[in-house]
Amino acid sequence: MSLASTVLTWGRMVKFSHSVFALPFAFLATVLAAAIAGGPAGIDGARLAGQATLVLVAMVAARTWAMLANRIADRAIDARNPRTAGRALASGAVPARTAVLVAAAAAAVFALAAAGFLVLFGNPWPIALAVPVLAWIGAYPFFKRFSALCHVWLGASLALSPLAAALAVHPPAALAPPVWLLSGMVLFWVAGFDVFYAMQNVETDRRDGLHSLPARLGVARALRLARGMHLVTAGLLVACWFVEPRFGTLFAVAVAAAATLLAWEHAIVARHGTGRITLAFFTLNGVVSCVVGGLGVLDVLV
Repeated sequence: MSLASTVLTWGRMVKFSHSVFALPFAFLATVLAAAIAGGPAGIDGARLAGQATLVLVAMVAARTWAMLANRIADRAIDARNPRTAGRALASGAVPARTAVLVAAAAAAVFALAAAGFLVLFGNPWPIALAVPVLAWIGAYPFFKRFSALCHVWLGASLALSPLAAALAVHPPAALAPPVWLLSGMVLFWVAGFDVFYAMQNVETDRRDGLHSLPARLGVARALRLARGMHLVTAGLLVACWFVEPRFGTLFAVAVAAAATLLAWEHAIVARHGTGRITLAFFTLNGVVSCVVGGLGVLDVLV
């Protein structure tokens, strides 16, 4: 296998592109925590640059660990599903042992990045919580084997990103209401669009004894729950804008754009079902994340 083919195979398996769902919110929490830490003196740019670099490394490593844990645990199930049978582990293109080694390496990189906050900035919280965080985000494939609330577990896993970033940059900032509102927004947002994604596997989930809201309640009822989750998402974004004085016009625009995109997403799913899942699941949600995170960062900095 050529180098290019190897890179593409691992890229498809780990889905680095899906980092766009959580990374902008982690950066927003990073900048917000730095602003809280700086107070009237303002943000320490050099310190923020170092902390943001560690956050980036930790986020990519954690995402790689979590995705590989999912792929490894589900490889036999994926092999029985026509939609996923071509995945690298399910098809045998990548040996399970190799994936385990790469997952272990990703976990080690995450721990090193967490330790960097202790060595460089004197903050012990990231390394103290590194193992519990890895355990939590790696547990999703097992959780869906016994509960239809697996979508909420996945949402909570991504919701850790802004909380963890704030804790790493400035521990008191992790208690700030806007950080918790942002994390809550991520939880309900991810849980809602994961329901969309699960619509593709209703029959195979029922056959294999996996739990999801569409498989348990039916697609129509599950979509109503997803709609409710995204209404809560929009409400939490509005609350975040309201309680944080550093958020102004730019973040207000981001909130309005996110609400519009979520409404569009539901309209697509209502009309086309899973026929345009790439647009509804990846494209629009990636835009939501980048718009909210990007405009939020600009609002805090400017």
